[in-house]
Amino acid sequence: MAESYNPDDLWTPFGAFSMMMVQGSGQIVNLKGQVSLDTASNLVGAGDMRVLVGQVLANIQTALSAVGGLMSDVTSLTHYTTDIEAFMGAGDIRNAYFTEPFPITTTIQVAALYHPDLVIEITASAEIPHERFKRPAQARAMHCPV
Repeated sequence: MAESYNPDDLWTPFGAFSMMMVQGSGQIVNLKGQVSLDTASNLVGAGDMRVLVGQVLANIQTALSAVGGLMSDVTSLTHYTTDIEAFMGAGDIRNAYFTEPFPITTTIQVAALYHPDLVIEITASAEIPHERFKRPAQARAMHCPV
């Protein structure tokens, strides 16, 4: 199980995040950056950052659920956005998905994502307790060529 930690000698987090996470003995899961696409690969919420953020977080929740994970298992998030001001204005959407202890986060404003209608992409890492983790039947081991 992961534990959050906010060192006394650092500035106090001002939002839904912790300064660091110490990961324990669970199954570590790293997610590809998620964007605001539905299951048919259609953009959801074009032009509305709040809807876009909600869809991205719902996609992360769906991915974690497929392996027995919960949003409370998320230890780290990296947000890439083309409009940091609009993204910061959608903080309450993010807060609806996370409770204390909050994951550590990094937010980066970028010039563009891979499609002009996409303005937010979020990557996540999580630690799912072994007793809840469900290994996907279609999972394939990654090997480096010898």
